[in-house]
Amino acid sequence: MNTDPIADYLTRIRNASLAKHSTVRIPYSSVKENISKLLVKRRFLEKYEVKPSGEFKEIEVSLKGWEKEPLAIKRVSKPGQRIYLKSKDIKAVKNGLGMLVLSTSKGVMSGEQARKEKLGGEAVCEIY
Repeated sequence: MNTDPIADYLTRIRNASLAKHSTVRIPYSSVKENISKLLVKRRFLEKYEVKPSGEFKEIEVSLKGWEKEPLAIKRVSKPGQRIYLKSKDIKAVKNGLGMLVLSTSKGVMSGEQARKEKLGGEAVCEIY
């Protein structure tokens, strides 16, 4: 049984990137779909598709070809220790080359977007 599905999602993407796989299939949830949408929008991932798999759905994520360096993903908030940030406390990741993913009251968004909208929330992960 998986106690942290978001960490499992991030680990599957990280492992596929390290192994230089082009796609990876992940069990579906709306939060994972929203994170995937954000990562595609910011060009960390190539694309994603929601596909039926038996009685459940899966997300098929297509990874970009990272020839030089694989994708680095770090889980910030964990089930045992949630990390909440105010809008003024949101910092740039790797001098703006990376991205902080936040879960806010208006949905999943990047740290930069949350800072512009003056929203705080739970820090989900950092990606660079």
